[in-house]
Amino acid sequence: MSICTLCPRECKTERPQSHANAKGFCKEGSSMRISRAALHFWEEPCISGKSGSGAVFFTGCNLQCIFCQNAAISEDGIGWEVTPDELCQIFFDLKEQGAHNINLVTPSHFVPGIRRSILLAKKKGFDLPFVYNSSAYEKPETLQLLDGLIDIYLPDFKYMDGKIAADYSHAPDYPDVAKAAIAEMIRQVGDPEFEESEEDSPALMKKGVIVRHLLLPLGVNNAFSVIDYLHQTYGDRIYLSIMNQYTPLYDAPGALSEEQKKRLAPYPALHRKVTKREYQKVIQFCLDLNMSQVFIQEGDVASESFIPPFPKNDQ
Repeated sequence: MSICTLCPRECKTERPQSHANAKGFCKEGSSMRISRAALHFWEEPCISGKSGSGAVFFTGCNLQCIFCQNAAISEDGIGWEVTPDELCQIFFDLKEQGAHNINLVTPSHFVPGIRRSILLAKKKGFDLPFVYNSSAYEKPETLQLLDGLIDIYLPDFKYMDGKIAADYSHAPDYPDVAKAAIAEMIRQVGDPEFEESEEDSPALMKKGVIVRHLLLPLGVNNAFSVIDYLHQTYGDRIYLSIMNQYTPLYDAPGALSEEQKKRLAPYPALHRKVTKREYQKVIQFCLDLNMSQVFIQEGDVASESFIPPFPKNDQ
């Protein structure tokens, strides 16, 4: 991975082993780094179940949205290095803790190492589903390295408007890139499949694709476009998750660096939560399309308490 073209940025920069001298867009070297590995209970019910999803949060990001809820790891670089063998052991540790699956969060820039870790785990008899949880800013060619290894894809579809994608994520090509990435994900895992559920437990997904859309302030029309595209293109071959958990961090003490606040300053809409009326309009749009395979969020989930705790220093 000396000259990196793993993601659509195609930085073609050298990624040294250590992140300290990395110059690519993701700000990471070739050695995998993670910032958290723990049971996670705030995913969709068919992912978290009763015991939690075994979430592994990778440090760095190839998208780096200006409103990122996890800027501490995506941009500030909090985390520690793990080898493929160590990551494999983490999978087994999470299974022992009761995880229903292994949830690989923001993994795009570490796909080769992750592939090695999964192959090692499967060679040792690991049998939990693997979830690939990403922004969908992916190259199909990179996703193909994981063909047959990922059971559930959990991508975002953030924008159908290239102008918004450019303003918020420096990625005017995001709509076309996400369309191609999601198509490859569905090609790999096919239609949704679920396990038999126990009494008082949600049915767990064994296989399939759930596409998430985080509604942003003033983002209703963008949401309509995303939902309409997914519904017209895939129908019941996927599940959709409409989230209203956007948490404005602009005025939260210590949440963002001065540079991060400077990037957010020109977009005052991002300084507030999504309104109930905005979210209800999007839910009604789904109802008007007679969509049934949709997850929604209830109550006030726009809170910093829903942002996982990350260590303050490298371990």
